[in-house]
Amino acid sequence: MKDKQEAAQIRTSFKVRSLGSLAGWLLRLYSVTLRIKVVDRCGLTDPENHRDPLLWCLWHNRIAGTLMARRRVFGWRRGAVLTSASHDGAGLAAVAKVMGLESIRGSSSRRGSAALREMIRAVGRGLDICVTPDGPRGPRYRLSPGLIKLAQVTGSPLMAVHLQFSSAFRLRTWDRFVVPLPFSRLTIIFDELLDVPRQMDDDAFEAKRIEVESLMCAGVDDLHLPLHDHSERKRNSC
Repeated sequence: MKDKQEAAQIRTSFKVRSLGSLAGWLLRLYSVTLRIKVVDRCGLTDPENHRDPLLWCLWHNRIAGTLMARRRVFGWRRGAVLTSASHDGAGLAAVAKVMGLESIRGSSSRRGSAALREMIRAVGRGLDICVTPDGPRGPRYRLSPGLIKLAQVTGSPLMAVHLQFSSAFRLRTWDRFVVPLPFSRLTIIFDELLDVPRQMDDDAFEAKRIEVESLMCAGVDDLHLPLHDHSERKRNSC
């Protein structure tokens, strides 16, 4: 009964899935135009290293660039992406499938505990998990505690993912979603791995949350960028 109730919380439709799949294929074609550079601070580019699952953590507005870079550079790594249980999440799940990723549906407001269990099982199957800890509705660049809990339970290290764009534009969304312009340079930076202790008191937990949030915000140049300025064609980094 509980499984049926949790499944009923997942929003989807044929139209949303179809549009998401179309967007995924367009994204794959779009990625061919980009010049992608990798800065590897943790040895991830060596297939002999880090065979165990990692928790990729990136801000919500960097999803598009990360999906494009990941497929071209790390297609050999199996992974899953956490998406919300809403219709928007269904669209992103369809995009992820085209990009070679599984999807796990849930967020802090809907199917949170069910999604956590599914992510734990996915890690057990050897999959990386891609998490946007400020999604699906923000606040932007605010790390929710769920990521730290996931790292505690699985024992998998965190890897902050930063992106730099030679040229990009932003959508008029809550997170100012960033899309690299065609034929631009996209630099993806994989930071050093960060372990999270399995046992922490409340103060230590919050200190670790702030530490990870600060690590992810290192290099962010738009922390206070106003939402109304939705077009931007200069260099961006995060």
